[in-house]
Amino acid sequence: MKLIDFANEMSALLKMHDFECADSSLNGVQVGDLQSDIRKVAFAVDASLDTINAAVKQKADLLFVHHGLFWGKPKAIVGTHYGRVKGLLDNNVALFACHLPLDAHMKLGNNAQMAQKLGLRDLDVFSFYKGVHVGVKGRFEKPVTADEIIRTLGVRENDTDYIIGGGKKKFETAAIVSGAGASDIYEAMDEGLDVLITGESDYSTVTDCKEAGMSMLCLGHYETETFGVKAVMEYVKANMGLEVAFIDMPLGL
Repeated sequence: MKLIDFANEMSALLKMHDFECADSSLNGVQVGDLQSDIRKVAFAVDASLDTINAAVKQKADLLFVHHGLFWGKPKAIVGTHYGRVKGLLDNNVALFACHLPLDAHMKLGNNAQMAQKLGLRDLDVFSFYKGVHVGVKGRFEKPVTADEIIRTLGVRENDTDYIIGGGKKKFETAAIVSGAGASDIYEAMDEGLDVLITGESDYSTVTDCKEAGMSMLCLGHYETETFGVKAVMEYVKANMGLEVAFIDMPLGL
């Protein structure tokens, strides 16, 4: 498969054009020859040098990531940025990034995948950002505890606070916004939801959660953003005839 064909199929599947005005990430191919042949794709959360080196060891032709190298403005290719770009170019590894579209997709996205694993019903969009939604909300089949949510999602312990606030001990409804979604706690409060499941807390929201009796479950920025990457990997494996590999590089956050 040509890189350009992979890029076009991913763009259509993940509705990436819908996010052109909302997302500061340069979604799509960030490094690579569009006419190059793609046989193996490595999937990871971040385009770090460690991840790039791991993709090289996997003999991947393409690295698909959630967090790419470019964010809304030109960046000089020096220092660590130079090292990453050089690592890709020297080893003929292309880089494809998909940020907000991979949070928002209602089937393959980070949030929808977590909702599916938790068995949320009456699933609907949540957390609108610059005209697009990025999160989901829904209702549990039966009330669940924070520990049950953590166990069901299978996330690893990390340096992020797990639960913040003084809300219910068992939750009937939830909103899910992967990564840095702490500010969405106010929308969850307004909608009368029991808990916000996100990646990391925000200092300014902690007191508000406690005083409002609202719960926020913080499971790690990295951990909550592996779900969509893995879902796309399985789609590519099943539908595009390419070899795949997942590169796990947790940061403990």
